Amino acid sequence: MSDSLASPLVLPCGAIIKNRFGKAPLTEGLADELNRATARHAELYGRWADGGSGVVVTGNVQVDRRYLERPGNVVIDGPQDEAALTALRAYAAAGTAKRTHLWMQLNHPGRQTPRRVCDKPVAPSAVPLALPEVAFAHPRAMTGDEVTDVIERFTHAALVAQQTGFTGVQVHAAHGYLLSQFLTPLVNKRDDEWGGSLEDRARLLLSVVRSIRAACGAEFPISVKLNSSDFQNGGFSSQDCLTVVQWLEEAGIDHLEISGGNYEEPSMMGSKNTEGDTVADSTVRREAYFLTYAEEIRKVTSLPLMVTGGFRTRAGMEEALASGVLDMIGLGRPMCVETDTPNKLLGGADACGAWEKQIRPAKAGLGWFCLALINHGEGKDPDTAMTGEDAMKRFMANEEATAAALVGR
Repeated sequence: MSDSLASPLVLPCGAIIKNRFGKAPLTEGLADELNRATARHAELYGRWADGGSGVVVTGNVQVDRRYLERPGNVVIDGPQDEAALTALRAYAAAGTAKRTHLWMQLNHPGRQTPRRVCDKPVAPSAVPLALPEVAFAHPRAMTGDEVTDVIERFTHAALVAQQTGFTGVQVHAAHGYLLSQFLTPLVNKRDDEWGGSLEDRARLLLSVVRSIRAACGAEFPISVKLNSSDFQNGGFSSQDCLTVVQWLEEAGIDHLEISGGNYEEPSMMGSKNTEGDTVADSTVRREAYFLTYAEEIRKVTSLPLMVTGGFRTRAGMEEALASGVLDMIGLGRPMCVETDTPNKLLGGADACGAWEKQIRPAKAGLGWFCLALINHGEGKDPDTAMTGEDAMKRFMANEEATAAALVGR
């Protein structure tokens, strides 16, 4: 067993994480037609809790049902009926087994909501995605009142998470979703208090964090997922990130997950490492996509850092922890198939994700991994024999059927 991977981590709020593994947030698509949690969430998250992670972060829970990341999202955006609360409690109970921390990731997709669930998206400014309009409609600029409403929505969802047994929350401010859109001058062209300087572009994110802290108390873990960079010329830069990280530490967060990119530039999938450059050989050897950015972030903050993307060997994970650059190892894709990856590594396994070599690149699309999570939720094992072509067909069919079943759409 690795002493470094097994060692506990104490967060600034006093919460204790039992080891250094974090199951990274992964969209599940398991909600019902009313966007409520289901027994499938409890099944999936029970498997992850049993699998040994110190922290499990949920797939993004939306704070406004008008704007979904995909049709199967869980939504918390107002008073929850008893059925919804009961399902959330069961979800939380399953996901916190074995002293596992279960943090609800909270999100608003902004302009990155697909047309199949929303043909009138919103954004900081009316800047469309540089993607086919058949998939994403042209957004309109939010009013000032709508911006302040977002703060209330994130805070309400955090309170519901706390009251139903989730042990913390993660605010999603990465990957080009709404809070990330406010941070980048490529999308945020506002001339009010929510746009212009970096300080004003970061105002919404910081207001959300402070509001959640005030509502949920000093001992409730708050994490933020933040882009190290958008990897787009003129966008949210690595230098911007360093400044925002310091503001987040002052605002009182407990944990920071580092990622990068957005739908237009999907660097979170491992396509880039430095702004405009392909992944360097040295970084491939060290495995983690965003480790070089974590090195710079560590110089400006003492916040517990988690890096997700690329870790596959126990030696690489131990080396990263020993360097002091990060405090937690984020695991995403490996956990889509082997939900007990942390237990295997803590028990002496040298690596994880060997099955990926058999399915990449043809089967490595997002749909393949989403279908694996659906199988887990239904009490089955992932179909690792599924071809990439079959995965995309099945995934798209699932999304269309789920969208068609939504009530009130």
